Amino acid sequence: METQDPVRNLQLEVGRLRDENRTLKDELPSLRGAVRGLDGLHDVIQRIRPGVDILEILDDLLASALTVVGATDGSLLLLDEETNELVFAVVRGQAAERLRGYRLPPGRGIAGWVAAHRQAEVVHDVHADPRFFPDVDETFGFETHTLACVPLLEGNRVLGVIEAVNKSSALSFLPQDHDLLLVVAMLASVALRRAEATTDNHAAA
Repeated sequence: METQDPVRNLQLEVGRLRDENRTLKDELPSLRGAVRGLDGLHDVIQRIRPGVDILEILDDLLASALTVVGATDGSLLLLDEETNELVFAVVRGQAAERLRGYRLPPGRGIAGWVAAHRQAEVVHDVHADPRFFPDVDETFGFETHTLACVPLLEGNRVLGVIEAVNKSSALSFLPQDHDLLLVVAMLASVALRRAEATTDNHAAA
């Protein structure tokens, strides 16, 4: 019967712990960012109630979501139900000031596809995707590489979409990023519904 060498086992365990430590050290900045983002989301949730500044809430939701998923840029686009265009209402990142208010033609781009199909999408290379609408990048001097996009829904009604663009690390967006953005989209939809209810009540009064 072969006896195990305790020294050898200890060396293997030390090696394993060293590798694990190295991995954790590499991941620590992103983990810290995720914790800050989740804390921010929690704070925003507490403020979603009638009478709040809806754009401020949406901006804070977007900022926290981008921190959690590790994206450098992102947008929240609202659907103009009269023209069927998606309007960049809240924008974070490089082209924030210039992009705000820009309108996407109906159904164009990955965002337009997500709104039309009410289906979230993660795209690892937008330039290889025929749905990509390059006019935004060309107009604003931006370069999109990776993208995660989820719809804002109220039942069967589409309110808009949320986009996270360009993961900070070399990696593309992960399934958990997609899931987090879906949660943020639900929170944004709640905030929009409450803002609409407040406006309707004021109009009725």
